[in-house]
Amino acid sequence: MPDERFVVVGLGNPGPKYAATRHNLGYRVVSLLAERMTDRFKVLKMPSTRVEVVEGQLAGHPVVLVRPLSYMNESGGPVAGVARYYKVPPEQVVIVHDELDLPFGSMRIKRGGGDAGHNGLRSITAALGSPDYNRVRVGIGRPPGRMNGTDYVLREFAREERAELPYEIDRAADAVEALLTDGLETAQNEFND
Repeated sequence: MPDERFVVVGLGNPGPKYAATRHNLGYRVVSLLAERMTDRFKVLKMPSTRVEVVEGQLAGHPVVLVRPLSYMNESGGPVAGVARYYKVPPEQVVIVHDELDLPFGSMRIKRGGGDAGHNGLRSITAALGSPDYNRVRVGIGRPPGRMNGTDYVLREFAREERAELPYEIDRAADAVEALLTDGLETAQNEFND
């Protein structure tokens, strides 16, 4: 029988080269949640993958915060591995990720659905065998002009975006806490824009 804990995963790419890129927004949100829990990430070695985790209480709920140590497009194995390890069903998995289809400064919380071309989500859905996990989709906007989407997500935020970024990360962390505490519909009503 699964327990009531949630697994909250911040998607990103490992290493300092990618730390400040748009694609690492999920990592940054989950890192802020770890700070709120006043804890540090530790490496959890599983048979086929490695992840960094923080275990504890967040917003009064048992939670495991996760940063996969794989590249974004290979997130499925680590996410499914952690969910199995902690015996957590997809409905208690929360994925925090950047979203090209939302303008910078907007956010949407949802459960289930397609991957909208997001290779990290595609990998997670395949590995979990279900799309029915929670997503906190943090807008990064579309690439300018004819810029390739891959190049865009692997770039750092523009100067004017960097000024607003701490607020957006804080707001996304608040949205995760609201999802755990108040449930999906209430969190959607408060944070979806």
